[in-house]
Amino acid sequence: METKQSFKSLLKSKKLRIVLLLLLLFLTLISYALLRNSDTLVSSQKASTLFENNKIERVIIDGAYVHLKTAKKGYKVYKEQLDPEKFFKPYPVEVKESSISFYDIFSLLILAAAFVFLYRFMRQSRLEQLKSIRAAKVENSEAYEPVQALKSNIRFSDVAGIKDVKEELEEIIDFLRAPQKYRDMDIRLPKGVLLVGPPGVGKTFISKAVAGEANVPFFYQSGASFVHIYVGMGAKRVSELFKKAKQMAPSIIFIDEIDAVGKSRGEFRNDEREATLNQLLTEMDGFEESSGVIVIGATNKIDVLDEALLRAGRFDRRIHISLPDLDDRVKTLELYLAHKPNSVDIAQVARMTVGFNSAALDTLTNEAAIFAMREGRSLVETSDFEAVREKVLSGKRKILSFTEEERKIQAVYQGAKAVIATWLDVEFEKIGIVNTRLLTQEHEILSRSKLLNRIKVYLAGSIATQMKYNEQFTNGRADIILAKELVKKVIYEYAMSENFIVTPYEEEELMKASVSEVKALLKTLDRALDEVSSYLLVYENITQDACKEILREIF
Repeated sequence: METKQSFKSLLKSKKLRIVLLLLLLFLTLISYALLRNSDTLVSSQKASTLFENNKIERVIIDGAYVHLKTAKKGYKVYKEQLDPEKFFKPYPVEVKESSISFYDIFSLLILAAAFVFLYRFMRQSRLEQLKSIRAAKVENSEAYEPVQALKSNIRFSDVAGIKDVKEELEEIIDFLRAPQKYRDMDIRLPKGVLLVGPPGVGKTFISKAVAGEANVPFFYQSGASFVHIYVGMGAKRVSELFKKAKQMAPSIIFIDEIDAVGKSRGEFRNDEREATLNQLLTEMDGFEESSGVIVIGATNKIDVLDEALLRAGRFDRRIHISLPDLDDRVKTLELYLAHKPNSVDIAQVARMTVGFNSAALDTLTNEAAIFAMREGRSLVETSDFEAVREKVLSGKRKILSFTEEERKIQAVYQGAKAVIATWLDVEFEKIGIVNTRLLTQEHEILSRSKLLNRIKVYLAGSIATQMKYNEQFTNGRADIILAKELVKKVIYEYAMSENFIVTPYEEEELMKASVSEVKALLKTLDRALDEVSSYLLVYENITQDACKEILREIF
């Protein structure tokens, strides 16, 4: 490093000497020019005075000028202004021929030297710039370690809750364990599985558990690691990743935060990211379903992903991972407390951690144990969780959590959506205190009545809480936005208006009619709403089948 720096300093000093030399030459050139033309230009009258006073000793004719040399000084006058008979006969006259002078040669040499120096200086600067770029590329490539397979020791027994997710991934694990069984029956599994869920719910942990259960190599990459400064580096990285995974098949490729590289093309154009995405799409098309390579992607922003990434044959299986419900939180806390001496009422802690994700529960458990140790106790107690809960809530992680009163309000809000959806045959997988999982409409042709029923489900929660508490709450903001967007689609995009000429007035009328119908339904289903709300307070989630059972018992 020191040798390199000394070389650079030497180079700089050499350049400095050349610059100083050129500067000296320029100054010499200017001085010579000034000295060469040092004779004073005078008028013909002054020249006549010099002649009459016998001051002139020598006459030199140089181009357009006549130089008059006296004992002390030289003068020059335009040749046209003099009388040749008068001035040229009495004195010795010298005539300078028009040839290239030393001054001209010297000037040309100076200009040539300057040109050569500038050329060499620019060439050297360019070479140094190219060396810097190459060095940066090498440093950039060295910053990313070669693609390496990891061995996962995590099992599903290490992951609490998420029973539904485990069931969906079981066949993936079985395929990785015994792929020949599936090949014999000409069964092909999805090339890609997309885990969708909010941050902290354990998407990476689940993928490692899949690799651990199947006992196959696990290739982990973050989406952001594919996006490089230099064009082509990201695409090359993707190519290397898939090549290595195929060599070690059966294997799992896990791409965390896939939205970093898989955003829709065209918006906020980035050529390097698009080149990387195109390479990823090409690689996923390039290997067969029976190759033994499964790609698992994770994101909490599925809405920004490019449609080509989600089409059949790529990430065509999507597994949604919600925030843990009461039962999941109990199992998660049991897992985290398994090796900590404790006398904790796990059910009580689970009830006071509504909205906590798995990562937040892990942090909470650890903070509670630290608090107990700080208090001089070797046993973690329920009070320790209560003492640190606010600390975790106000920490860097943004955690949605409710007081007991807020839980009741939210139970009414979500319960109304479940009741109205069940009554109007709007299918949903699960509705809970902190999430709603309506099933997406996958039909090409949708009826107006089905779309309006969906609008009513979005409005049901806000209307129910207003009827129950005679007050409006902020928890309905997202659903109201969805309702308004769907109303606009019904009128403008789907052209389901009753009139050919559409006005904003029709939006308001459609919304008012929907609100009126929901109010009438909630009055009729008031008892069912109370039952479902109570159910949610206990279990935090309700399926459509459970909601139907409650409605059957009442009606």
